Amino acid sequence: MSATRHADGICRCNWCGTDPLYVAYHDTEWGVPEYDSRALFEKLLLDGFQAGLSWITILRKRDNFRAAFDGFDPEKMARYTPKRCAALMQDAGIVRNRLKIEASVSNAQAYLAIPDFSAYLWNFMDGRPLQNTLKSMSEIPAKTPLAEKMSKDLAKRGFRFVGPTIVYAFMQACGLVNDHLVDCHRHEAVKHAAKP
Repeated sequence: MSATRHADGICRCNWCGTDPLYVAYHDTEWGVPEYDSRALFEKLLLDGFQAGLSWITILRKRDNFRAAFDGFDPEKMARYTPKRCAALMQDAGIVRNRLKIEASVSNAQAYLAIPDFSAYLWNFMDGRPLQNTLKSMSEIPAKTPLAEKMSKDLAKRGFRFVGPTIVYAFMQACGLVNDHLVDCHRHEAVKHAAKP
């Protein structure tokens, strides 16, 4: 299925549907190359929390996650105690999954061991986003060999909830890969948003 023309006359990837929050995310964030290490860390964690859920669920709770996890400050998160994790399990504003909450703490510790997280991730891409030219949602893979390579390396460094499917969704969201369909209005804009 190709991109869908919305009521405003704009063609968009059809995964975003018509929910205003989802459409805004599609139009302003998804696929835009991200180079800020802390922002990349946040998105990787949120993609891990998404496992088994829909992204719109996480998107609706994103501000709650930011409040609960100290703005995804890895320095603070790396020092979370079991008591703090237990308190997070009582927070109805986030996804209350003990393994994912505990993983966010160890992921913060793993993040701090990498001097430049952004450079580390972009090195997998030789510094440039992969520009796909997909015409249909059915062409979008769930994972790729590159996502598998990144997933294995993250896991080796102590990250959890970083399987290749999660990592590929992260790569799409953060613009390491441009998976906007070619007839989506964002495809060309995202293509030219990458650093030279």
